[in-house]
Amino acid sequence: MKTLIIAEAGVNHNGDIEMAKALIDAAADAGADIVKFQTFVAEKLVTGVARKADYQVTNTGSNESQYQMLKRLELTNQMHDELIAHSARRGIEFFSTAFDLQSLDYLMNLGMKRIKIPSGEITNLPYLRRIGSFAKQVILSTGMSNLGDIEAALEVLEQAGTPRSQIVVLHCNTEYPAPMNEVNLKAMQSIAQAFGVQVGFSDHTEGTEIAIAAVALGACVIEKHLTLDCSLSGPDHRASIEPKDLANMIRSIRNIELAMGDGVKRPTLSEKRNKPIARKSLVASKVILAGEKFTSDNITAKRPGSGISPMSWDDVIGRQAVRDFQPDELIVL
Repeated sequence: MKTLIIAEAGVNHNGDIEMAKALIDAAADAGADIVKFQTFVAEKLVTGVARKADYQVTNTGSNESQYQMLKRLELTNQMHDELIAHSARRGIEFFSTAFDLQSLDYLMNLGMKRIKIPSGEITNLPYLRRIGSFAKQVILSTGMSNLGDIEAALEVLEQAGTPRSQIVVLHCNTEYPAPMNEVNLKAMQSIAQAFGVQVGFSDHTEGTEIAIAAVALGACVIEKHLTLDCSLSGPDHRASIEPKDLANMIRSIRNIELAMGDGVKRPTLSEKRNKPIARKSLVASKVILAGEKFTSDNITAKRPGSGISPMSWDDVIGRQAVRDFQPDELIVL
């Protein structure tokens, strides 16, 4: 199954529509399936005195509140229209995460065919109920959660009208960048086993190797933050990857998909050509005369593998040669 790859532009547009379009271009050029932004009304999302997370202070300074920072990063309705149109021109799906009910309804009116629940909203009961009522495909991020939180959210979504079969649960660590020793990638498999859902990984680590590993472990969705330049000012740039790295990550994931196969161990088509070359056969190690018995002194195993397999050694030892054999000649019975 092809992995759905989401290039998370998020707020890495820094409030600039041209930068946002450039992020769409970068995602499309890299081969991502979806480019995703964030839709919110700052007044609906945070109080005026809500403090920033430590990583936000590190990346943007402490001279403004979280509200002031987010206000600068809002996308207007006109910007949404332009970005949707630009995504269509580039042949990539436009997607966005809503962080409040007003924004959620707005995105639904724009025709989003799926809904993303960010980690911070997994305990927002009215929000989850509204999403469940739409009965669309849901991608649920689970940063900062335990299995109990995930179970409760799944139950709300199901009771509101979205069957579990339409929900993909993303394992996630909500730190930017996420420490490698806290990724706990095996938890993704624990989620799949506990709830019988499709799973994926929302990657906030530096680099691309963890996202690639997640695909090998069964992720059907990968979400990775994209920036035009990791050194830009803004809350998420440092935990994002640049366009060339996104392209390399996607290429690696597509190779992993090809390499996973069907799990049946058997010689492949290319191996069958090499089988007679790499394997060995029973051959004469010295001159053997007709009627002479085969012994460990006069036969050995050498390439090519087009004759009697050395696995038949015990069946051949003690039998009489049907004719003369020269050294290195394939034994026949």
